[in-house]
Amino acid sequence: MWKKKKRGTKKIDNIFTIILSICDVLAIVILILLYGPSNGFRTWLVTTAMSTMNHQYLATTFYSGETINKILSENETIEPEENTDTSLIVAEEKPYVDEYDKEILDREDGAIYKLIEIDEGSFSGYMAVIYDPSKIKVVTSKYLGTRGEYLVDMAKREKAVVAINGGGFIDINGLGNGGSPVGTIIQEGKILNYETGSYNRGLIGFTNDNKLYLGKISAEEAINIGIRDAVEFGPFLIVNGESSFINGNGGYGYHPRTAIAQRQDGIVLFLVIDGRSLKSRGADMNDLVNILLRYHAYNAANLDGGNSSVLVINNQIVNHPYNWDNREETRPIASGFVVTE
Repeated sequence: MWKKKKRGTKKIDNIFTIILSICDVLAIVILILLYGPSNGFRTWLVTTAMSTMNHQYLATTFYSGETINKILSENETIEPEENTDTSLIVAEEKPYVDEYDKEILDREDGAIYKLIEIDEGSFSGYMAVIYDPSKIKVVTSKYLGTRGEYLVDMAKREKAVVAINGGGFIDINGLGNGGSPVGTIIQEGKILNYETGSYNRGLIGFTNDNKLYLGKISAEEAINIGIRDAVEFGPFLIVNGESSFINGNGGYGYHPRTAIAQRQDGIVLFLVIDGRSLKSRGADMNDLVNILLRYHAYNAANLDGGNSSVLVINNQIVNHPYNWDNREETRPIASGFVVTE
């Protein structure tokens, strides 16, 4: 009886020793990733965490302010200084110049949109090609000022065939309900009276002649130059064919992303990239620019991302909006862009 107890105790001790050894190895690996000679993981963690509103502690817990600022200074997006010159959008289709151009221009007669799958290996998503920009407008939560609305519900209400999320909203501690937009919103030529602050980024919207305009201007200036629908966000990725200068990963880390762009022939691109899952890590600013330039975007801007990144087609969510808990779900938002028939 005594021998059995001794053998049982020894077995437990061995298991405990193995567990401790595994913990030691994991601790060493984590320390090497956090503080080792390679800065890849460190850069990813800092830029990804600091580009969120509610998870910056993932960086500040391990690194000093000086270290964080140094990493951010080595990963930044410097936007082109000029605003969009809409006269350069000629709305004329030309012969294909490459396979990506052909993928855009080949479509069924009368098609309002075309869906293209994006697969870059480490991340994936979708691009909706919109052939008539006059059908695009800004939509907002019908409860704006009180709470947000799910994009799929906005799309149903507007009888939209395609929709993506738009600008951001106040989201203190991740508890924002989408009701308090941050930055300018212009809808049907009117400035909405819900502005609760400014990103100091830029205006992203469409003119009365259906050209995507990107500019660092006020809402009043926007109305004066004929902006009909717009939100405020950024950064701008491409302006008048010139890409932003992106140092490192651009300073925004890897997240689910939404971007809007227009080609020189007037065709509009809605790009949504999935993230926060084993299937798709998310994209940085370089990734967005590379994809959009490949499809010949002439003006392009980043929209709100993270769990807000959603693409809806025919009242169905097409992408996979994972949250930080790795649950596939979206959230109520303040604004979006919709395409109606």
